[in-house]
Amino acid sequence: MLIKALRVGLGQLIVFIDFITRPRKQKRTPEAQAQVAQATSGMALYQFHACPFCVRTRRTMHRLNLPIALRDAKNDEQHRQTLLAEGGAIKVPCLRIDENGKTTWMYESKLIMKYLEERFATV
Repeated sequence: MLIKALRVGLGQLIVFIDFITRPRKQKRTPEAQAQVAQATSGMALYQFHACPFCVRTRRTMHRLNLPIALRDAKNDEQHRQTLLAEGGAIKVPCLRIDENGKTTWMYESKLIMKYLEERFATV
């Protein structure tokens, strides 16, 4: 019981620190931002709100100004079951990428952040 309370408290502290230290969004022209929005329309991040690895991934998304849909895999049973059934594991963060008729499930925060940096940092 004490461990769970500590974990919840630390999770909320992580979310608060993220909120007050959030990086600035990357500036783009409206046309370039529209291209980014189109490219990310087939993406969704399955995540837990207070997970430190998910927070890091969301910070990268915020900094790169990426409008990627967030899916709560902890509190939303439908998203949790989709992650398990289609992704193969309830492990977060997980980036679902629907592109060219193919769906890719990318796990591991470092891989997701690297992918997003390489794909969108210069757009």
